[in-house]
Amino acid sequence: MRTVAKYIKPFLGRISLQMLIKISGTVIELFLPAMLSVIIDDYARRPGGEGGVWLMGGLMLLAALLAWLGNCTANRMSTTITREITRRLRSDLFRHITALSAAQQDRLTDASLISRLTSDTYNVHNMIDRMQRLGVRAPMLLVGGIIVSLVMEPVLTLVLIAALPLLAGTVVWSSKKGVPLFTWVQEGQDLLVRKVQENMSGARVIRALSRTGWEQEDFARVNSDLAARQRKADLTMARVSPLTGFILNASLAFVVLVGAHRVHAGVIGPGKIISFLSFVTIILNALLMVTRIFVMYSKGSASAKRIEQVLLTKPDLEPVDAPARAEEAHIVFDHVSFSYNKNVDNVSDLDFALLPGQTLGIIGPTGSGKSTLLSLLMRQYDADRGQIRIHGKDVRSLSPQELNERLGVVFQYDFLMADTIRENIRFGRDIGEEAMLSAVECAQAGFIHQKEGGLDFQLNVKGRNLSGGQQQRVLICRALAGDPRILLLDDCSSALDFRTDRELRHALRRRHGQATTVIAAQRVSSVMAADLILVMDQGRIIGKGTHEALLAGCPVYRELCQLQLGGETA
Repeated sequence: MRTVAKYIKPFLGRISLQMLIKISGTVIELFLPAMLSVIIDDYARRPGGEGGVWLMGGLMLLAALLAWLGNCTANRMSTTITREITRRLRSDLFRHITALSAAQQDRLTDASLISRLTSDTYNVHNMIDRMQRLGVRAPMLLVGGIIVSLVMEPVLTLVLIAALPLLAGTVVWSSKKGVPLFTWVQEGQDLLVRKVQENMSGARVIRALSRTGWEQEDFARVNSDLAARQRKADLTMARVSPLTGFILNASLAFVVLVGAHRVHAGVIGPGKIISFLSFVTIILNALLMVTRIFVMYSKGSASAKRIEQVLLTKPDLEPVDAPARAEEAHIVFDHVSFSYNKNVDNVSDLDFALLPGQTLGIIGPTGSGKSTLLSLLMRQYDADRGQIRIHGKDVRSLSPQELNERLGVVFQYDFLMADTIRENIRFGRDIGEEAMLSAVECAQAGFIHQKEGGLDFQLNVKGRNLSGGQQQRVLICRALAGDPRILLLDDCSSALDFRTDRELRHALRRRHGQATTVIAAQRVSSVMAADLILVMDQGRIIGKGTHEALLAGCPVYRELCQLQLGGETA
Protein backbone atom coordinates (compact mmCIF):
# COMPACT_ATOMS: atom_id res chain seq x y z
CA MET A 1 0.00 0.00 0.00
CA ARG A 2 2.91 2.37 0.61
CA THR A 3 3.97 2.01 -3.02
CA VAL A 4 0.45 2.80 -4.25
CA ALA A 5 0.35 5.78 -1.84
CA LYS A 6 3.30 7.27 -3.75
CA TYR A 7 1.10 7.50 -6.83
CA ILE A 8 -1.66 9.21 -4.84
CA LYS A 9 0.68 11.79 -3.25
CA PRO A 10 1.07 14.06 -6.36
CA PHE A 11 -2.72 14.40 -6.53
CA LEU A 12 -3.27 15.30 -2.87
CA GLY A 13 -4.07 18.92 -3.75
CA ARG A 14 -6.78 17.96 -6.24
CA ILE A 15 -8.04 15.24 -3.90
CA SER A 16 -8.28 17.78 -1.07
CA LEU A 17 -10.32 20.11 -3.27
CA GLN A 18 -12.54 17.22 -4.32
CA MET A 19 -13.04 16.23 -0.69
CA LEU A 20 -13.84 19.82 0.30
CA ILE A 21 -16.56 19.96 -2.35
CA LYS A 22 -17.80 16.54 -1.26
CA ILE A 23 -17.89 17.61 2.39
CA SER A 24 -19.76 20.80 1.50
CA GLY A 25 -22.40 18.87 -0.42
CA THR A 26 -22.74 16.33 2.38
CA VAL A 27 -23.09 19.02 5.09
CA ILE A 28 -25.82 20.74 3.07
CA GLU A 29 -27.57 17.38 2.70
CA LEU A 30 -27.58 16.96 6.48
CA PHE A 31 -29.68 20.12 6.92
CA LEU A 32 -32.60 18.69 4.93
CA PRO A 33 -34.20 16.57 7.71
CA ALA A 34 -33.84 19.42 10.23
CA MET A 35 -35.58 21.79 7.79
CA LEU A 36 -38.36 19.21 7.36
CA SER A 37 -38.81 19.17 11.15
CA VAL A 38 -39.17 22.97 11.18
CA ILE A 39 -41.83 22.83 8.43
CA ILE A 40 -43.90 20.21 10.28
CA ASP A 41 -43.61 21.49 13.84
CA ASP A 42 -43.28 25.27 13.36
CA TYR A 43 -45.30 26.10 10.23
CA ALA A 44 -47.57 23.26 9.10
CA ARG A 45 -49.35 23.01 12.48
CA ARG A 46 -49.65 26.80 12.96
CA PRO A 47 -52.45 28.83 11.37
CA GLY A 48 -51.19 31.12 8.64
CA GLY A 49 -47.93 29.28 8.37
CA GLU A 50 -48.26 28.64 4.63
CA GLY A 51 -45.69 31.31 3.82
CA GLY A 52 -43.15 29.69 6.10
CA VAL A 53 -43.86 26.31 4.50
CA TRP A 54 -43.20 27.74 1.03
CA LEU A 55 -40.07 29.54 2.23
CA MET A 56 -38.58 26.49 3.97
CA GLY A 57 -39.67 24.29 1.06
CA GLY A 58 -37.80 26.57 -1.34
CA LEU A 59 -34.73 26.50 0.88
CA MET A 60 -34.93 22.69 1.01
CA LEU A 61 -35.10 22.57 -2.81
CA LEU A 62 -32.11 24.93 -3.07
CA ALA A 63 -30.15 22.87 -0.53
CA ALA A 64 -30.98 19.65 -2.38
CA LEU A 65 -29.83 21.22 -5.66
CA LEU A 66 -26.57 22.46 -4.13
CA ALA A 67 -25.93 19.05 -2.54
CA TRP A 68 -26.58 17.35 -5.90
CA LEU A 69 -24.23 19.73 -7.76
CA GLY A 70 -21.53 19.31 -5.12
CA ASN A 71 -21.72 15.50 -5.21
CA CYS A 72 -21.76 15.39 -9.03
CA THR A 73 -18.76 17.73 -9.29
CA ALA A 74 -16.82 15.80 -6.66
CA ASN A 75 -17.61 12.46 -8.34
CA ARG A 76 -16.43 13.72 -11.72
CA MET A 77 -13.20 14.97 -10.14
CA SER A 78 -12.78 11.63 -8.39
CA THR A 79 -13.16 9.76 -11.68
CA THR A 80 -10.59 11.98 -13.42
CA ILE A 81 -8.05 11.74 -10.58
CA THR A 82 -8.43 7.99 -10.22
CA ARG A 83 -8.11 7.43 -13.96
CA GLU A 84 -4.82 9.34 -14.04
CA ILE A 85 -3.45 7.53 -10.95
CA THR A 86 -4.33 4.15 -12.46
CA ARG A 87 -2.83 5.10 -15.84
CA ARG A 88 0.48 6.02 -14.21
CA LEU A 89 0.45 2.96 -11.97
CA ARG A 90 -0.27 0.60 -14.87
CA SER A 91 2.36 2.25 -17.09
CA ASP A 92 5.05 2.02 -14.43
CA LEU A 93 4.06 -1.56 -13.62
CA PHE A 94 4.36 -2.52 -17.29
CA ARG A 95 7.70 -0.71 -17.59
CA HIS A 96 8.98 -2.47 -14.47
CA ILE A 97 7.82 -5.88 -15.70
CA THR A 98 9.70 -5.42 -18.97
CA ALA A 99 12.85 -4.55 -16.98
CA LEU A 100 12.74 -7.81 -14.99
CA SER A 101 15.04 -10.61 -15.98
CA ALA A 102 13.71 -13.75 -17.62
CA ALA A 103 14.39 -15.62 -14.37
CA GLN A 104 12.27 -13.15 -12.37
CA GLN A 105 9.46 -13.37 -14.92
CA ASP A 106 9.66 -17.16 -14.74
CA ARG A 107 9.37 -16.98 -10.97
CA LEU A 108 6.38 -14.61 -10.99
CA THR A 109 4.85 -16.39 -14.05
CA ASP A 110 3.39 -14.66 -17.10
CA ALA A 111 -0.19 -15.44 -16.04
CA SER A 112 0.29 -13.75 -12.67
CA LEU A 113 1.93 -10.70 -14.25
CA ILE A 114 -0.95 -10.33 -16.70
CA SER A 115 -3.45 -10.64 -13.85
CA ARG A 116 -1.63 -8.02 -11.78
CA LEU A 117 -1.45 -5.69 -14.77
CA THR A 118 -5.19 -6.00 -15.50
CA SER A 119 -7.55 -7.16 -12.75
CA ASP A 120 -5.34 -6.05 -9.84
CA THR A 121 -4.93 -2.53 -11.20
CA TYR A 122 -8.71 -2.50 -11.81
CA ASN A 123 -9.34 -3.41 -8.15
CA VAL A 124 -6.96 -0.66 -7.00
CA HIS A 125 -8.73 1.76 -9.34
CA ASN A 126 -12.09 0.92 -7.76
CA MET A 127 -10.66 1.21 -4.25
CA ILE A 128 -9.18 4.69 -4.85
CA ASP A 129 -12.34 5.88 -6.61
CA ARG A 130 -14.71 4.58 -3.93
CA MET A 131 -12.54 5.94 -1.14
CA GLN A 132 -12.80 9.40 -2.67
CA ARG A 133 -16.53 9.12 -3.27
CA LEU A 134 -17.78 7.15 -0.28
CA GLY A 135 -14.74 7.44 1.99
CA VAL A 136 -15.67 11.06 2.72
CA ARG A 137 -19.41 10.97 2.25
CA ALA A 138 -20.16 7.91 4.38
CA PRO A 139 -18.23 8.99 7.53
CA MET A 140 -19.57 12.54 7.17
CA LEU A 141 -23.16 11.31 6.94
CA LEU A 142 -22.56 8.90 9.81
CA VAL A 143 -20.82 11.31 12.19
CA GLY A 144 -22.81 14.34 11.07
CA GLY A 145 -26.10 12.46 11.33
CA ILE A 146 -25.27 11.33 14.84
CA ILE A 147 -24.21 14.84 15.94
CA VAL A 148 -27.28 16.57 14.51
CA SER A 149 -29.65 13.91 15.84
CA LEU A 150 -27.90 14.08 19.23
CA VAL A 151 -28.57 17.81 19.37
CA MET A 152 -32.13 17.28 18.20
CA GLU A 153 -33.08 14.32 20.38
CA PRO A 154 -30.35 12.99 22.74
CA VAL A 155 -32.35 10.08 24.18
CA LEU A 156 -33.18 8.47 20.85
CA THR A 157 -29.65 9.07 19.56
CA LEU A 158 -28.14 7.25 22.55
CA VAL A 159 -30.32 4.26 21.69
CA LEU A 160 -28.81 4.27 18.20
CA ILE A 161 -25.24 4.84 19.43
CA ALA A 162 -25.50 1.75 21.62
CA ALA A 163 -25.42 -0.36 18.45
CA LEU A 164 -22.23 1.19 17.08
CA PRO A 165 -19.71 -1.05 18.96
CA LEU A 166 -21.37 -4.12 17.42
CA LEU A 167 -21.19 -2.53 13.97
CA ALA A 168 -17.55 -1.51 14.44
CA GLY A 169 -16.64 -5.05 15.48
CA THR A 170 -18.37 -6.42 12.39
CA VAL A 171 -16.47 -4.09 10.06
CA VAL A 172 -13.08 -4.83 11.68
CA TRP A 173 -13.74 -8.58 11.47
CA SER A 174 -14.68 -8.32 7.79
CA SER A 175 -11.55 -6.36 6.86
CA LYS A 176 -9.25 -8.84 8.62
CA LYS A 177 -10.92 -11.76 6.85
CA GLY A 178 -11.24 -10.04 3.49
CA VAL A 179 -7.63 -9.22 2.52
CA PRO A 180 -6.26 -12.81 2.77
CA LEU A 181 -9.36 -14.20 1.06
CA PHE A 182 -9.20 -11.85 -1.90
CA THR A 183 -5.45 -12.48 -2.23
CA TRP A 184 -6.34 -16.18 -2.46
CA VAL A 185 -8.97 -15.35 -5.11
CA GLN A 186 -6.45 -13.42 -7.21
CA GLU A 187 -4.05 -16.38 -7.07
CA GLY A 188 -6.87 -18.53 -8.42
CA GLN A 189 -7.40 -16.01 -11.20
CA ASP A 190 -3.70 -16.33 -12.07
CA LEU A 191 -4.27 -20.06 -12.63
CA LEU A 192 -7.27 -19.33 -14.85
CA VAL A 193 -5.32 -16.81 -16.95
CA ARG A 194 -2.53 -19.34 -17.39
CA LYS A 195 -4.97 -22.02 -18.52
CA VAL A 196 -6.56 -19.62 -21.04
CA GLN A 197 -3.09 -18.68 -22.34
CA GLU A 198 -2.17 -22.32 -22.82
CA ASN A 199 -5.42 -23.07 -24.63
CA MET A 200 -5.20 -20.04 -26.92
CA SER A 201 -1.57 -20.76 -27.80
CA GLY A 202 -2.14 -24.46 -28.38
CA ALA A 203 -5.62 -24.31 -29.91
CA ARG A 204 -4.54 -25.89 -33.21
CA VAL A 205 -2.66 -28.72 -31.53
CA ILE A 206 -5.55 -29.37 -29.15
CA ARG A 207 -8.00 -29.68 -32.04
CA ALA A 208 -5.58 -31.74 -34.15
CA LEU A 209 -5.15 -34.28 -31.35
CA SER A 210 -8.89 -34.32 -30.53
CA ARG A 211 -8.21 -33.14 -26.97
CA THR A 212 -10.86 -30.41 -26.97
CA GLY A 213 -13.12 -32.30 -24.56
CA TRP A 214 -10.26 -33.03 -22.16
CA GLU A 215 -9.15 -29.38 -22.21
CA GLN A 216 -12.72 -28.25 -21.59
CA GLU A 217 -12.90 -30.52 -18.54
CA ASP A 218 -9.52 -29.23 -17.29
CA PHE A 219 -10.64 -25.63 -17.81
CA ALA A 220 -13.90 -26.40 -16.01
CA ARG A 221 -11.86 -27.71 -13.06
CA VAL A 222 -9.75 -24.54 -12.86
CA ASN A 223 -12.82 -22.37 -13.39
CA SER A 224 -14.73 -24.22 -10.65
CA ASP A 225 -11.78 -23.79 -8.28
CA LEU A 226 -11.79 -20.03 -8.92
CA ALA A 227 -15.56 -19.92 -8.49
CA ALA A 228 -15.25 -21.80 -5.19
CA ARG A 229 -12.61 -19.34 -3.97
CA GLN A 230 -14.72 -16.38 -5.07
CA ARG A 231 -17.79 -17.92 -3.44
CA LYS A 232 -15.99 -18.40 -0.13
CA ALA A 233 -14.67 -14.82 -0.19
CA ASP A 234 -18.02 -13.36 -1.23
CA LEU A 235 -19.98 -15.38 1.33
CA THR A 236 -17.59 -14.28 4.07
CA MET A 237 -17.95 -10.64 3.08
CA ALA A 238 -21.68 -11.04 2.37
CA ARG A 239 -22.30 -11.80 6.02
CA VAL A 240 -21.41 -8.21 6.82
CA SER A 241 -24.41 -6.57 5.15
CA PRO A 242 -27.14 -8.79 6.69
CA LEU A 243 -25.49 -8.57 10.09
CA THR A 244 -25.18 -4.79 9.99
CA GLY A 245 -28.68 -4.57 8.53
CA PHE A 246 -30.09 -6.66 11.37
CA ILE A 247 -28.31 -4.57 14.02
CA LEU A 248 -29.42 -1.30 12.43
CA ASN A 249 -33.00 -2.35 11.79
CA ALA A 250 -33.31 -3.69 15.34
CA SER A 251 -31.98 -0.35 16.56
CA LEU A 252 -34.40 1.46 14.28
CA ALA A 253 -37.33 -0.55 15.59
CA PHE A 254 -36.29 0.23 19.14
CA VAL A 255 -35.90 3.92 18.23
CA VAL A 256 -39.41 3.98 16.74
CA LEU A 257 -40.82 2.29 19.86
CA VAL A 258 -39.13 4.74 22.24
CA GLY A 259 -39.95 7.69 19.95
CA ALA A 260 -43.62 6.76 19.75
CA HIS A 261 -43.75 6.60 23.53
CA ARG A 262 -42.14 10.07 23.84
CA VAL A 263 -44.49 11.59 21.22
CA HIS A 264 -47.45 10.08 23.05
CA ALA A 265 -46.13 11.59 26.29
CA GLY A 266 -45.81 14.97 24.57
CA VAL A 267 -42.06 15.20 25.16
CA ILE A 268 -41.30 15.73 21.46
CA GLY A 269 -43.38 16.71 18.43
CA PRO A 270 -44.18 14.49 15.40
CA GLY A 271 -41.98 16.67 13.20
CA LYS A 272 -38.94 15.83 15.27
CA ILE A 273 -39.64 12.11 15.22
CA ILE A 274 -40.08 12.21 11.42
CA SER A 275 -36.88 14.22 11.09
CA PHE A 276 -35.10 11.85 13.45
CA LEU A 277 -36.23 8.85 11.44
CA SER A 278 -34.81 10.57 8.35
CA PHE A 279 -31.50 10.90 10.14
CA VAL A 280 -31.69 7.25 11.16
CA THR A 281 -32.16 6.37 7.48
CA ILE A 282 -29.16 8.54 6.57
CA ILE A 283 -27.06 6.88 9.29
CA LEU A 284 -28.25 3.45 8.16
CA ASN A 285 -27.26 4.11 4.53
CA ALA A 286 -23.95 5.59 5.67
CA LEU A 287 -23.13 2.46 7.64
CA LEU A 288 -24.03 0.27 4.68
CA MET A 289 -21.74 2.42 2.55
CA VAL A 290 -18.98 1.91 5.14
CA THR A 291 -19.37 -1.86 4.85
CA ARG A 292 -19.16 -1.62 1.06
CA ILE A 293 -16.04 0.52 1.44
CA PHE A 294 -14.40 -2.16 3.56
CA VAL A 295 -15.30 -4.87 1.04
CA MET A 296 -13.81 -2.74 -1.75
CA TYR A 297 -10.83 -1.92 0.47
CA SER A 298 -10.23 -5.63 1.10
CA LYS A 299 -10.13 -6.33 -2.64
CA GLY A 300 -8.06 -3.26 -3.43
CA SER A 301 -5.62 -3.81 -0.58
CA ALA A 302 -5.01 -7.42 -1.63
CA SER A 303 -4.41 -6.31 -5.21
CA ALA A 304 -2.21 -3.39 -4.11
CA LYS A 305 0.03 -5.80 -2.19
CA ARG A 306 0.39 -7.99 -5.29
CA ILE A 307 1.27 -4.96 -7.41
CA GLU A 308 3.66 -3.73 -4.74
CA GLN A 309 5.40 -7.11 -4.75
CA VAL A 310 6.27 -6.62 -8.43
CA LEU A 311 7.22 -2.93 -8.13
CA LEU A 312 9.52 -3.69 -5.19
CA THR A 313 11.21 -6.53 -7.07
CA LYS A 314 14.52 -5.01 -8.05
CA PRO A 315 15.67 -6.08 -11.53
CA ASP A 316 18.60 -8.42 -10.97
CA LEU A 317 20.29 -7.69 -14.30
CA GLU A 318 21.52 -4.21 -13.50
CA PRO A 319 25.00 -3.36 -14.89
CA VAL A 320 27.85 -4.32 -12.56
CA ASP A 321 31.42 -3.09 -12.41
CA ALA A 322 33.76 -5.55 -14.10
CA PRO A 323 37.24 -4.90 -15.52
CA ALA A 324 37.56 -5.02 -19.31
CA ARG A 325 40.17 -7.15 -21.03
CA ALA A 326 42.26 -6.42 -24.09
CA GLU A 327 41.52 -9.32 -26.44
CA GLU A 328 41.00 -9.81 -30.15
CA ALA A 329 37.96 -12.03 -29.79
CA HIS A 330 34.54 -10.47 -30.31
CA ILE A 331 32.58 -13.02 -28.25
CA VAL A 332 34.08 -15.19 -25.52
CA PHE A 333 32.40 -17.86 -23.37
CA ASP A 334 34.88 -18.56 -20.57
CA HIS A 335 33.87 -21.87 -18.92
CA VAL A 336 30.25 -20.83 -18.50
CA SER A 337 27.71 -22.94 -16.57
CA PHE A 338 24.07 -22.15 -15.83
CA SER A 339 21.03 -23.78 -14.21
CA TYR A 340 17.41 -22.60 -14.38
CA ASN A 341 16.40 -24.25 -11.11
CA LYS A 342 19.85 -23.89 -9.49
CA ASN A 343 19.96 -27.63 -8.81
CA VAL A 344 21.21 -29.29 -11.99
CA ASP A 345 23.17 -27.42 -14.66
CA ASN A 346 21.31 -26.93 -17.94
CA VAL A 347 24.55 -25.98 -19.68
CA SER A 348 28.00 -26.81 -18.35
CA ASP A 349 31.52 -25.56 -19.09
CA LEU A 350 30.78 -23.69 -22.33
CA ASP A 351 34.17 -22.52 -23.56
CA PHE A 352 34.85 -20.95 -26.97
CA ALA A 353 35.82 -17.67 -28.65
CA LEU A 354 34.77 -15.93 -31.89
CA LEU A 355 36.72 -13.30 -33.80
CA PRO A 356 34.87 -10.32 -35.31
CA GLY A 357 32.95 -11.34 -38.43
CA GLN A 358 33.17 -15.07 -37.74
CA THR A 359 30.16 -17.36 -37.77
CA LEU A 360 29.39 -19.85 -35.01
CA GLY A 361 27.11 -22.78 -35.74
CA ILE A 362 25.44 -24.66 -32.89
CA ILE A 363 23.82 -28.00 -33.58
CA GLY A 364 22.35 -30.64 -31.34
CA PRO A 365 19.10 -32.35 -30.38
CA THR A 366 16.18 -30.56 -28.75
CA GLY A 367 17.01 -29.71 -25.14
CA SER A 368 20.75 -29.77 -25.69
CA GLY A 369 21.14 -26.12 -24.56
CA LYS A 370 21.35 -24.21 -27.86
CA SER A 371 18.69 -21.62 -26.98
CA THR A 372 20.03 -21.36 -23.42
CA LEU A 373 23.44 -20.39 -24.80
CA LEU A 374 21.83 -17.59 -26.83
CA SER A 375 19.78 -16.44 -23.81
CA LEU A 376 22.98 -16.14 -21.77
CA LEU A 377 24.66 -14.13 -24.53
CA MET A 378 21.63 -11.77 -24.61
CA ARG A 379 21.80 -11.62 -20.81
CA GLN A 380 18.25 -12.75 -20.32
CA TYR A 381 19.83 -14.80 -17.54
CA ASP A 382 23.17 -14.41 -15.74
CA ALA A 383 25.63 -17.27 -15.79
CA ASP A 384 26.12 -19.10 -12.49
CA ARG A 385 29.80 -19.73 -13.17
CA GLY A 386 32.26 -18.44 -15.73
CA GLN A 387 32.19 -15.23 -17.75
CA ILE A 388 30.73 -14.03 -21.06
CA ARG A 389 32.60 -11.18 -22.76
CA ILE A 390 31.91 -9.00 -25.79
CA HIS A 391 34.96 -7.10 -27.06
CA GLY A 392 36.63 -7.85 -23.75
CA LYS A 393 33.75 -6.46 -21.65
CA ASP A 394 31.75 -8.64 -19.32
CA VAL A 395 28.14 -8.62 -20.57
CA ARG A 396 27.10 -7.87 -17.00
CA SER A 397 28.91 -4.52 -17.21
CA LEU A 398 26.90 -3.41 -20.26
CA SER A 399 23.64 -1.53 -19.85
CA PRO A 400 20.60 -3.23 -21.42
CA GLN A 401 20.43 -0.55 -24.11
CA GLU A 402 24.15 -0.80 -24.88
CA LEU A 403 23.93 -4.59 -25.17
CA ASN A 404 20.70 -4.74 -27.15
CA GLU A 405 21.86 -2.14 -29.69
CA ARG A 406 24.63 -4.55 -30.69
CA LEU A 407 22.29 -7.48 -31.21
CA GLY A 408 19.97 -8.60 -33.97
CA VAL A 409 17.93 -11.60 -32.89
CA VAL A 410 15.56 -14.01 -34.63
CA PHE A 411 13.88 -16.70 -32.57
CA GLN A 412 12.27 -19.83 -33.93
CA TYR A 413 8.96 -18.93 -32.27
CA ASP A 414 8.82 -15.15 -32.44
CA PHE A 415 5.83 -12.86 -32.84
CA LEU A 416 4.44 -10.46 -35.40
CA MET A 417 2.17 -7.57 -34.49
CA ALA A 418 -1.21 -6.84 -36.07
CA ASP A 419 0.27 -3.97 -38.06
CA THR A 420 1.89 -3.36 -41.44
CA ILE A 421 4.97 -5.30 -42.54
CA ARG A 422 6.82 -1.98 -42.49
CA GLU A 423 6.10 -1.38 -38.81
CA ASN A 424 6.90 -5.00 -37.95
CA ILE A 425 10.33 -4.57 -39.54
CA ARG A 426 10.95 -1.10 -38.11
CA PHE A 427 9.73 -2.18 -34.65
CA GLY A 428 9.83 1.36 -33.25
CA ARG A 429 13.42 2.00 -34.39
CA ASP A 430 14.71 4.81 -36.59
CA ILE A 431 15.25 2.75 -39.74
CA GLY A 432 15.07 4.21 -43.23
CA GLU A 433 13.37 2.85 -46.32
CA GLU A 434 16.63 1.84 -47.99
CA ALA A 435 17.75 -0.22 -44.98
CA MET A 436 14.39 -2.03 -44.90
CA LEU A 437 14.48 -2.84 -48.64
CA SER A 438 18.03 -4.12 -48.28
CA ALA A 439 16.95 -6.35 -45.39
CA VAL A 440 14.01 -7.65 -47.45
CA GLU A 441 16.34 -8.59 -50.30
CA CYS A 442 18.88 -10.25 -48.00
CA ALA A 443 16.20 -12.23 -46.14
CA GLN A 444 14.86 -13.63 -49.43
CA ALA A 445 11.52 -11.96 -48.62
CA GLY A 446 10.68 -10.84 -52.15
CA PHE A 447 7.12 -12.07 -51.62
CA ILE A 448 6.52 -8.81 -49.71
CA HIS A 449 6.60 -6.83 -52.97
CA GLN A 450 3.86 -9.10 -54.36
CA LYS A 451 1.51 -8.32 -51.49
CA GLU A 452 -1.05 -5.56 -51.87
CA GLY A 453 0.69 -2.41 -50.69
CA GLY A 454 4.09 -4.10 -50.36
CA LEU A 455 5.65 -3.03 -47.07
CA ASP A 456 2.31 -1.46 -46.12
CA PHE A 457 0.50 -4.81 -46.31
CA GLN A 458 -1.55 -5.27 -43.13
CA LEU A 459 -0.80 -8.37 -41.07
CA ASN A 460 -3.32 -10.17 -38.91
CA VAL A 461 -2.69 -10.97 -35.24
CA LYS A 462 0.52 -13.06 -35.03
CA GLY A 463 0.86 -12.74 -38.80
CA ARG A 464 -1.73 -15.43 -39.43
CA ASN A 465 -2.24 -14.27 -43.02
CA LEU A 466 1.35 -15.32 -43.85
CA SER A 467 2.75 -18.81 -44.18
CA GLY A 468 5.26 -20.10 -41.63
CA GLY A 469 8.21 -19.51 -43.98
CA GLN A 470 7.00 -16.01 -44.82
CA GLN A 471 6.66 -15.16 -41.13
CA GLN A 472 10.24 -16.29 -40.48
CA ARG A 473 11.58 -14.19 -43.35
CA VAL A 474 9.78 -11.07 -42.07
CA LEU A 475 11.36 -11.73 -38.66
CA ILE A 476 14.78 -12.06 -40.29
CA CYS A 477 14.15 -8.72 -42.02
CA ARG A 478 13.47 -7.17 -38.62
CA ALA A 479 16.83 -8.37 -37.27
CA LEU A 480 18.84 -7.38 -40.35
CA ALA A 481 17.29 -3.92 -40.81
CA GLY A 482 19.12 -2.60 -37.73
CA ASP A 483 22.53 -3.65 -39.19
CA PRO A 484 23.56 -5.43 -35.95
CA ARG A 485 27.16 -6.14 -34.95
CA ILE A 486 26.09 -9.51 -33.51
CA LEU A 487 23.44 -11.56 -35.30
CA LEU A 488 21.72 -14.37 -33.38
CA LEU A 489 19.62 -16.84 -35.38
CA ASP A 490 17.82 -19.43 -33.27
CA ASP A 491 16.60 -22.12 -35.68
CA CYS A 492 14.98 -19.33 -37.66
CA SER A 493 15.04 -21.21 -40.98
CA SER A 494 13.14 -24.29 -39.81
CA ALA A 495 10.11 -23.35 -41.97
CA LEU A 496 12.19 -22.52 -45.05
CA ASP A 497 12.82 -24.89 -47.91
CA PHE A 498 16.43 -25.97 -48.49
CA ARG A 499 16.91 -23.72 -51.52
CA THR A 500 15.69 -20.58 -49.74
CA ASP A 501 17.75 -21.53 -46.68
CA ARG A 502 20.89 -21.83 -48.82
CA GLU A 503 20.28 -18.52 -50.60
CA LEU A 504 19.66 -16.84 -47.25
CA ARG A 505 22.98 -18.08 -45.86
CA HIS A 506 24.85 -16.90 -48.96
CA ALA A 507 23.17 -13.47 -48.78
CA LEU A 508 24.05 -13.14 -45.10
CA ARG A 509 27.71 -13.78 -45.85
CA ARG A 510 27.72 -11.22 -48.68
CA ARG A 511 25.80 -8.42 -46.98
CA HIS A 512 26.47 -8.94 -43.29
CA GLY A 513 29.87 -10.58 -43.37
CA GLN A 514 31.23 -8.03 -40.90
CA ALA A 515 28.72 -9.07 -38.25
CA THR A 516 29.61 -11.88 -35.87
CA THR A 517 26.88 -14.46 -36.39
CA VAL A 518 25.63 -17.23 -34.12
CA ILE A 519 23.33 -19.80 -35.72
CA ALA A 520 21.49 -22.43 -33.68
CA ALA A 521 19.97 -25.01 -35.99
CA GLN A 522 18.80 -28.58 -36.45
CA ARG A 523 20.05 -28.78 -40.03
CA VAL A 524 23.68 -29.55 -40.73
CA SER A 525 23.38 -27.57 -43.98
CA SER A 526 22.62 -24.41 -41.96
CA VAL A 527 25.90 -24.56 -39.99
CA MET A 528 28.38 -26.52 -42.12
CA ALA A 529 29.91 -23.35 -43.61
CA ALA A 530 30.44 -21.75 -40.16
CA ASP A 531 33.96 -20.86 -38.98
CA LEU A 532 33.31 -22.75 -35.74
CA ILE A 533 30.70 -25.41 -35.03
CA LEU A 534 29.63 -26.57 -31.57
CA VAL A 535 28.00 -29.97 -31.25
CA MET A 536 25.94 -29.97 -28.04
CA ASP A 537 24.22 -32.70 -26.08
CA GLN A 538 22.66 -32.49 -22.60
CA GLY A 539 24.06 -29.00 -22.06
CA ARG A 540 27.69 -29.89 -22.89
CA ILE A 541 29.91 -29.30 -25.88
CA ILE A 542 30.78 -32.76 -27.19
CA GLY A 543 32.40 -31.53 -30.38
CA LYS A 544 34.03 -28.28 -31.49
CA GLY A 545 35.68 -27.29 -34.74
CA THR A 546 35.09 -26.78 -38.43
CA HIS A 547 32.88 -29.00 -40.57
CA GLU A 548 35.84 -31.01 -41.83
CA ALA A 549 37.40 -31.38 -38.38
CA LEU A 550 34.14 -32.59 -36.86
CA LEU A 551 33.60 -35.09 -39.67
CA ALA A 552 36.94 -36.58 -38.80
CA GLY A 553 36.78 -36.40 -35.01
CA CYS A 554 33.13 -36.27 -33.82
CA PRO A 555 31.04 -39.43 -34.36
CA VAL A 556 27.78 -37.67 -33.41
CA TYR A 557 28.30 -34.93 -35.99
CA ARG A 558 29.37 -37.43 -38.63
CA GLU A 559 26.21 -39.46 -38.00
CA LEU A 560 24.05 -36.31 -38.35
CA CYS A 561 25.72 -35.52 -41.66
CA GLN A 562 25.12 -39.02 -42.95
CA LEU A 563 21.45 -38.93 -41.91
CA GLN A 564 20.75 -35.48 -43.34
CA LEU A 565 23.16 -35.18 -46.26
CA GLY A 566 23.70 -38.77 -47.25
CA GLY A 567 26.94 -39.06 -49.12
CA GLU A 568 27.41 -35.27 -49.37
CA THR A 569 29.39 -34.91 -46.15
CA ALA A 570 32.28 -32.92 -47.50
